[in-house]
Amino acid sequence: MGSRRQPVQSQRPAVNGLIRRYAAPWVLPIDSPPIPDGAILIGTDGRILAVGPEVSVPAPPGVLRDRIADAAILPGLVNTHTHLELTGLDGRDTETEFPAWIARMIALKAAREPGDFLAAARRGIQDCWAGGVTTIADTGDSGAVIQALSELGASGIAYHEVFGPHPDQAELAMAAAIRRITELSRLVTGRVRLGLSPHAPYSVSGPLYSRMAALAADYGMPMAVHLAESLDESLLLERAAGGFATVWDRRGIPLPALPGVSPVGWLDQLGVLGPQTLCIHVVQATGSDLDRLAARRVAIAHCPRSNQRHGHGAAPLREMLDRGLRVGVGTDSVASVSPLDLLAEARAARALAGLDAEAALRLVTSDAARALGLDGELGGLAPGKWGDLAIVALPGAVDAANLMDTVLTRRAGDVNLTVLAGREVYRRGVARS
Repeated sequence: MGSRRQPVQSQRPAVNGLIRRYAAPWVLPIDSPPIPDGAILIGTDGRILAVGPEVSVPAPPGVLRDRIADAAILPGLVNTHTHLELTGLDGRDTETEFPAWIARMIALKAAREPGDFLAAARRGIQDCWAGGVTTIADTGDSGAVIQALSELGASGIAYHEVFGPHPDQAELAMAAAIRRITELSRLVTGRVRLGLSPHAPYSVSGPLYSRMAALAADYGMPMAVHLAESLDESLLLERAAGGFATVWDRRGIPLPALPGVSPVGWLDQLGVLGPQTLCIHVVQATGSDLDRLAARRVAIAHCPRSNQRHGHGAAPLREMLDRGLRVGVGTDSVASVSPLDLLAEARAARALAGLDAEAALRLVTSDAARALGLDGELGGLAPGKWGDLAIVALPGAVDAANLMDTVLTRRAGDVNLTVLAGREVYRRGVARS
């Protein structure tokens, strides 16, 4: 398709031009040991200037100083999978079978007006900030989330969703996708990036998947795919059976040729899997599937509570980590799990894989940033990285031996303050934009 046609990496950070200094009983850089009685200095460009013991971190004249008692300062949390355009649809999940639930979501979205999606996205971002989340990786097809990210000066990747399960739709869907990403690229500002998301193996044909993979490579865009999420998805590709096969047959969509392959194997054949691909869910994956994913150096967005809510089963998280796959944790949408609470997801991941508290916290900070290819910029507290902070309340004095476990018990409602590039976007009781 020719050379790369448009840059999608943001260039202009949204900052407030103030020097800020935050101190607390504990600072958790994540990738280095916790600091008792620590502090962080954030410069006018929104980057961290210094982090360390409070007595050693400078306090220049005119700096805005804030010491938070009984609290820990963490890197801003990173949510590797959201659907913020669905904000407000919690409590509508009346369907128990996954194909029927998908149909229900399509109907609920169709009943919304464009302005409803934008209002939902704005509220969803602010809800994330209230839970200590400073960067999101979102998928949706309305365009509302990237608009809201841009308008609010937020941080994240908005993966534009593309659908088209019938092979005959591929060319039209491809043309529509090019038009849409051209429009949406105008919203790439500050720390907002644009990506592509050919939705899932039950909603995108093979020809369209191949075209989307080529388009993403041509435009230099990251890509996200829902993959190996449900048993019905696996049955569709492996046996031309199950709930999605029934839907395809009813709609006159050609069923997959047999003998079939696993969802992971199919996307690999189509050239979809690679270092710029974020694979969402990955529950129904065998050892050979995981080996293939590791060989392709993909990243994984693990959503344990959503997987449980839909009865998909437990993703092989321990096996993913043992293979060196880049894994971050995500919440999915409020239509699946409400309210969104990334620390609750980290606790669920810990229980599933038998992790210690530190490893679980990495899944929503440094590991999540690495999964999105942003670990050089965020996910930790070090000079040069963005001044993104989640400051969470502690239940009184906490010693070093119990610190990580205690922090992991915190909930979204325990967040005192969220800072994005040195800008306070949430303080408990006061939402800010």
